[in-house]
Amino acid sequence: MPTDLTRSKEFSDQFLTWARGKGRILIVAHDNPDPDSLAAAMALKHLFLKKLGQTATIAFGGIIGRSENRVMVEKLEIDAVPLESLDLDDFQVVCMVDTQPGTGNNSFPRDRPVHLVIDHHPAQDICTSCRWVDIRADYGAAASILFEYLQAQQVTFGTKLATILFYAIKSETQDLGREWCQADRTAYLHLLPQANNRILFDILHPQVPRAYFASISKAIHAARVYGDVLVFNLLEIDNPDIVAEFAELFMRTEGVVVVLGMGCFEPREVLSFRTRLHNLHAGDIMRTVVAGLGTAGGHGMIAGGQIEGQSGDWASQRELEQTLTKRLLTALGRPLQKGKRLVPAP
Repeated sequence: MPTDLTRSKEFSDQFLTWARGKGRILIVAHDNPDPDSLAAAMALKHLFLKKLGQTATIAFGGIIGRSENRVMVEKLEIDAVPLESLDLDDFQVVCMVDTQPGTGNNSFPRDRPVHLVIDHHPAQDICTSCRWVDIRADYGAAASILFEYLQAQQVTFGTKLATILFYAIKSETQDLGREWCQADRTAYLHLLPQANNRILFDILHPQVPRAYFASISKAIHAARVYGDVLVFNLLEIDNPDIVAEFAELFMRTEGVVVVLGMGCFEPREVLSFRTRLHNLHAGDIMRTVVAGLGTAGGHGMIAGGQIEGQSGDWASQRELEQTLTKRLLTALGRPLQKGKRLVPAP
C-alpha cells in the first residue's frame, strides 16, 4: 500500500474507532462553503455511515451564493444545514473539514471543543487542542484526503459522491494547473470516469440573474491597477462568494500577477486574494495585510480573509480599501502609487 494510503488507513482507523458509539456527529464546513469543503464533508459523512452505521449532520455558516455551487448542491443532493439552526449540545462528536478552529472563516463557537480536523491549509496552533488532526498543506484539495480515506477503508460510493469529489479537486486545483500534488492527480484521474458529465456541465454552465452582470460592470469600473497588482471593491454585496469569483476573473488581466478583492457582507468585510506567482505565499501576505484588523488564511496562490464590524457605506469602504491597498503594496515590496482605472470611466 502506498505511503499516503497507509497514512490514511492508520489515521482513519484510529478516529473511526474512537468515534464509534460516542453519539451524534456534526461535520462543520467553512462559512459560505465552496465545492471542496462540501465534498470533504459529504465524503466524511459517507465514511461514518458505511463504517460505523452512524449518520452525521453537515452544517455551515453564511450562505451558498455562487450559481455553480447552488446547482451543485441541487443536482448532487448535498444535504447541509445552517449552523445557526442546530442545538450544538445535541452533538457529542464535532468534526471540521477544509477549515480549522479559530481561523475566522467558520461560525463554530471558539469556546466549544472540536474533536477531528481534516484540512489542507497550514496548521494553526489551536489545533493542538483537538483530539484528531490530519492537516496536509501539500495537498491541493481536502477532497483528495477524504478520497484516500474512502480508498484506504475500501468504502464504495456512487456517482453523485464521485462527481462532487471530482468537481472539488477540479475547481480547487484549476484542473491540476494550480497547487496540486500527486495525491490530487491520482484522485482526479480515478474519479474522472465515475463522474456524471451531464451534471458537471450543468454545474459549470449555470444560468445567472441579470443582477450578476450588473455586479460584473460594477467590479470592472471599481478595479484599480497598481503596476502588476489589481484591487477591486464591490462595496455592499448580497453574495460573499462573488468576491472570490471576480478575483479569479481579474487574474486573467494582462500584466496583472496579484489580485485583491473585497466586499461588505455586513457586518463582515470579505476579502479574496489570488496570484500567479508560485514563490509568493498568499496566506502569509493576507495575514500581513489584515494584521490587527481581522483574520486570514490560505496557501501558496490562494487566500481569503474577513474583517468583522464593517459597514457598506461608501466612505467607510473607501477608507478600508485605501488602508488594505497600501498594506498590500508594502507587503509585496511594490512602490506606493496612485491606482489607474482598469477601463476608462463611462
